[in-house]
Amino acid sequence: MSPVPQQLENTDPTAGEFVVVCLCAEWCGVCREYRDGFKEVARQFPAAAFHWLDIEEHADELGDLDVENFPTLLIKRRQWTLYFGTMLPTPSHLRRTLEAFLEQTAEQCQKYVSSGVERRCWQEDLDLQRLGKDELRRICSRAEGF
Repeated sequence: MSPVPQQLENTDPTAGEFVVVCLCAEWCGVCREYRDGFKEVARQFPAAAFHWLDIEEHADELGDLDVENFPTLLIKRRQWTLYFGTMLPTPSHLRRTLEAFLEQTAEQCQKYVSSGVERRCWQEDLDLQRLGKDELRRICSRAEGF
């Protein structure tokens, strides 16, 4: 197991800025197999909020988000959507992605989210905007959070 990244210790100013959501379906075998690895990554990043949401159980709360394949991940920092899409169900991919985002300053993050058409669209997507820490906390009071 990799050590907990130093960037997200509780004294770090970025603590609490990151939210990671796995949009899944209980019927999906890939999702069920990925769940333990996702939990392990959550343990490695204790200052980030991790959530596991079944898209069918929480369809009303998720709005019109288009989940085409599993697992679909949403990674946010503050109000910015850093990533929204499918990712190989290999926990090391998620861990490396998070480590790369943690290396960015807030200014670099702002540049990153506006650096491509797809990323700019994510920032304007009302359903992605709405899924911030507070809304996810509300939804996850009835779902599994990590």
